[in-house]
Amino acid sequence: MAEEKSTMHQVPPLGGGGGEVVIIKYNAGNIQSVLYALERIGMQAVVTDNHEEIKSADKVIFPGVGEASSAMRYLKERGLDKLIKHLKQPVLGICLGMQLMCKYSEENNTDCLGIFNEEVKLFRPEKVAPKKTKKEQLIQQLNEILVIEEAPGVDETNSNLKVPQIGWNNIYNLKTDLFKNVTENSYCYFVHSYYASLGEHTIATTDYVQPFSSALHKNNFYGVQFHPEKSANVGEQILRNFLEL
Repeated sequence: MAEEKSTMHQVPPLGGGGGEVVIIKYNAGNIQSVLYALERIGMQAVVTDNHEEIKSADKVIFPGVGEASSAMRYLKERGLDKLIKHLKQPVLGICLGMQLMCKYSEENNTDCLGIFNEEVKLFRPEKVAPKKTKKEQLIQQLNEILVIEEAPGVDETNSNLKVPQIGWNNIYNLKTDLFKNVTENSYCYFVHSYYASLGEHTIATTDYVQPFSSALHKNNFYGVQFHPEKSANVGEQILRNFLEL
């Protein structure tokens, strides 16, 4: 299939910034909001699926909102799957973009790009018990010794949490220069039903149902589960950090 002509959005570049930023064009969502976020920090971007433009870019952003299997099928039809895996410049996956950079997604049993070893799984609130504090653990142990039954109606699960997660949540255990000048436990904006498990490439963690990878890093590849383009000042700082890598 023929590659489409790129769209240039001319904005004065980030202070002192050098090369071109490319946003990969494919059938997954939030490209316009990423463009607006870049414009707010004074950066120009090209939206394209042209292989040569992507390869020659200084930085590549791989956004996405949508469904994993159809997105992977679209990438494969255009040869973008192989191209993305072999990019040498800094690449930032956002939301679905990060999930597609993982090895596998439970969403429609999808084999993904395999850049990160972590797997993407569906939130299952009803199957995960909340962590108890030491005090709660001691009380439970005493109750078992004294054979005291818990009051009816006590919820031993996280089933009150809704899927998808929609809204603000904090990020912690921040690593790498992607989070330079970002405070531990800063809040970012999330919209997702699937999450990347914790693993060797985790550089930020968030708790929802259980701890999961809110950011990943391997070599020149970075990914964030949250939407930096919707995360106010924290998101703008993360985008600036990426552009300055």
